[in-house]
Amino acid sequence: MMPIEIFFSYSHKDKPLMDIVRRQLIVFEREGMIVKWYDGEILPGQELEGKISEHLQHAKIILLFVSSHFIESKYCYNKEMLEALKRHEKGEAKVIPIILRPCLWNDAPFGKLLALPEDGKPLTKWRNRDEAASNVAEGIMKVVRELSGAVKPSSETETWKDAVVKKNEINSQEK
Repeated sequence: MMPIEIFFSYSHKDKPLMDIVRRQLIVFEREGMIVKWYDGEILPGQELEGKISEHLQHAKIILLFVSSHFIESKYCYNKEMLEALKRHEKGEAKVIPIILRPCLWNDAPFGKLLALPEDGKPLTKWRNRDEAASNVAEGIMKVVRELSGAVKPSSETETWKDAVVKKNEINSQEK
């Protein structure tokens, strides 16, 4: 299975909150299921806008880390978000809004999409932010499994690892 590239669109003012979610996805990156990319990976001397555009065009999942800072940012809103939604509408990528802070996002162009964390409750409104970020990561990984064609868990309580083990058992029995 080829890893699914995930693009992070966020306001730099929200980087600490974005990082909480990013860290929850590290295990999936180490397992080779995903490749995460955000502008913090641009090396000195590389063209900033060119690298962002390149990764935005190749990502299969685009995460919009939504807050009033994101909505206020002309670059996030007018460049990254609009391009992401064009790709989403063409079926080239999946866009997932991640609500970081309370803001009026429902009337934004991405307001029609199901947001994370669960019920679109802002990450900062959860009692435990790690729990909220874990909820976001689980939702993202459901989309990753769908895009990769991996075995989907048969019940809500079955984890993705259980599904992978089950798939491996089936494959070894077929050989």
